[in-house]
Amino acid sequence: MHKPAEAFEFALKETSPNIGAGSVMRDKLSCTYDLVEQMQYLYVRVVKAKDLPGKDVTGGVDPYVEVKLGNYKGLTKHFEKKSNPQWNQVFAFSKERIQASVLEVVVKDKDVVVDDFVGGVMFDLNEIPKRVPPDSPLAPQWYRLEDRRGDKAKGELMLAVWMGTQADEAFPDAWHSDAATVGPEAVANIRSKVYLSPKLWYVRVNVIEAQDLVPSDKSRYPEVFVKANLGVQFLRTRISQIKTINPMWNEDLMFVAAEPFEDPLVLTAEDRVGPNKDEILGRCVIPLHIVQRRLDHKPVNTKWFNLEKHVVVEGEKKKESKFSSRIHLRICLEGGYHVLDESTHYSSDLRPTAKQLWKPSIGILEVGIISAQGLMPMKTRDGRGTTDAYCVAKYGQKWIRTRTIVDSLAPRWNEQYIWEVFDPCTVITIGVFDNGHLHGGDKSGGSKDSRIGKVRIRLSTLEADRVYTHSYPLLVLHNSGVKKMGEVQLAVRFTSLSLINMLCMYSQPLLPKMHYIHPLSVIQLDSLRHQAIQIVSMRLNRAEPPLRKEVVEYMLDVDSHMWSMRRSKANFFRITKVLGGLVALGRWFDQICNWKNPLTSILIHILFIILVLYPELILPTIFLYLFLIGIWNFRWRPRHPPHMDTRLSHADAAHHDELDEEFDTFPTSKSSDIVRMRYDRLRSIAGKVQTVVGDLATQGQVVSLLIGFYVLRHPRFRQKHPSVPFNYFKRLPARVDSIL
Repeated sequence: MHKPAEAFEFALKETSPNIGAGSVMRDKLSCTYDLVEQMQYLYVRVVKAKDLPGKDVTGGVDPYVEVKLGNYKGLTKHFEKKSNPQWNQVFAFSKERIQASVLEVVVKDKDVVVDDFVGGVMFDLNEIPKRVPPDSPLAPQWYRLEDRRGDKAKGELMLAVWMGTQADEAFPDAWHSDAATVGPEAVANIRSKVYLSPKLWYVRVNVIEAQDLVPSDKSRYPEVFVKANLGVQFLRTRISQIKTINPMWNEDLMFVAAEPFEDPLVLTAEDRVGPNKDEILGRCVIPLHIVQRRLDHKPVNTKWFNLEKHVVVEGEKKKESKFSSRIHLRICLEGGYHVLDESTHYSSDLRPTAKQLWKPSIGILEVGIISAQGLMPMKTRDGRGTTDAYCVAKYGQKWIRTRTIVDSLAPRWNEQYIWEVFDPCTVITIGVFDNGHLHGGDKSGGSKDSRIGKVRIRLSTLEADRVYTHSYPLLVLHNSGVKKMGEVQLAVRFTSLSLINMLCMYSQPLLPKMHYIHPLSVIQLDSLRHQAIQIVSMRLNRAEPPLRKEVVEYMLDVDSHMWSMRRSKANFFRITKVLGGLVALGRWFDQICNWKNPLTSILIHILFIILVLYPELILPTIFLYLFLIGIWNFRWRPRHPPHMDTRLSHADAAHHDELDEEFDTFPTSKSSDIVRMRYDRLRSIAGKVQTVVGDLATQGQVVSLLIGFYVLRHPRFRQKHPSVPFNYFKRLPARVDSIL
């Protein structure tokens, strides 16, 4: 079969790009922008004009500027009837595509039929100065406009023209000649941008009791519950067991909120008067900015809030004046938790919400997004397949988006970004997408940005101060199986600022201490994570250019909680591989006892006698053995970060129906026959799991007894924080990063 060829195609490849970090001669640019290849650009900053002459019948002028270099032409916006316009727009022309020797900057008057020529300025490309950061930006100058014959015309234009690289401050906001075919309404959608996730808080609402409720039907016992609403999040308490006008609950409700707080918390006391029929007894609105912020587990003060009741008079809501119902609450913004918006397996940030609890950074992560090769055509334009690719990287609260390279299956971005690192056991995620909002801007209805693939890199697998240059396969799972969508070339460097602080992190719990003092349930965390993802995607979708919902959800693994037969198999075989080492050790010991290899058995007997006679040698022998194993395994350590492994993910051997089930909607959209077949298959698997668990319970009674005694130990012998060995174990890199 073609397994070796497939393995090579899906493998990580080491590359040797021509980047500053790999060169001996380091210039000014390579000190700060050294993980990408240098790209030369001609920059033109059009600032403003003055004293422009009138061209139309009324004597006015509707000016705009045309910046022309060979076949490439950039246009500023135009103004109505303005002789002293201000544009302050930057144009960038890639030197690779320059085929002209003269730059033309022309001021024109917008007209219905033909735009009139006002005046222009010409530049010889050989005389344009070079600028390399951190040199100061070039100061714009006034240039007298010339007519078509080269004579001085009326009016002046303020310009700055220079040769630079992509490290220039003007680069992100510039109009690029690479995107000359994009209409002016869609230029905003192709720019590079840095985004920040909103600061997320958990909101804890402890609903204690209510007093003096006034139900409309006094002849029955009220069945009261409290409904809480924060934005699009709705939760409710159970119906109070005390069925009076003074009900009690003492129930916790948890929400996610983002700063700045936009929606208030709305609490409504309701009476279940019949099936699917509730009567509102009162409501209160609490703005979140007045809520107390808690950093630890100390209880916050309780407060009484008035429950206002509204009556409808002639179609208008009016507040009842004689109403004294109250509700007793304990509300706080939890600053000691980390609000999970990512899967804990691939989390890029583990800090608590409150900045007062943050520890100093331990390092710097630099990523150069160089290029991509062999991208699949994602759409059809003018009868041929094409892709408008851009990259998104997410680490911590900082998201970055590269510029879109229009109409290229081998785009070159060469953009470099930097992040502060607070924990080495975190993952940076880099995704490649096809921009679906170029032609026609956002008017193209339901068009979406298509996912091409993503890469995860765990920082703890990187050697400090080493530059990793690799080409990562972009693998996506489809109904038909795993598919390679291309490769993305990255340069990654992790610089450690404090080795001691980094090593100390391995003794600390993975999550903030509040997660262990007052743990949240798995179901609660899953629901809160879903709400956090919705808030982040909604906020980033409102940025300019927007980071769209489908992009944010793909980067945050929104569907990681969904059932997958393939992933279950992958995790089952990972467990059996771990247990396989113990089985192999048992077989080896059995061979020694049965003298399969007499020489090994004799050596073990001699070692046993020495350890019995000299018990002080037991610990040194164990440590020496572990040291020798470590030295032996060090030779075979991986030389590159882990990447997506199709065999480990069981993506290459997954059955078609299993993949179809994985991509099914929730709830299912399949016919009852297919659902019945899948349910029966799930029952058969559950039966096998039940048998294995039963065998383990039968064979492992002593182990179960010891575990039971350990779990039931006295509080004096237990602590809520996990132990140092457990923390170290939890922080070790696992192969979960390599699963699709």
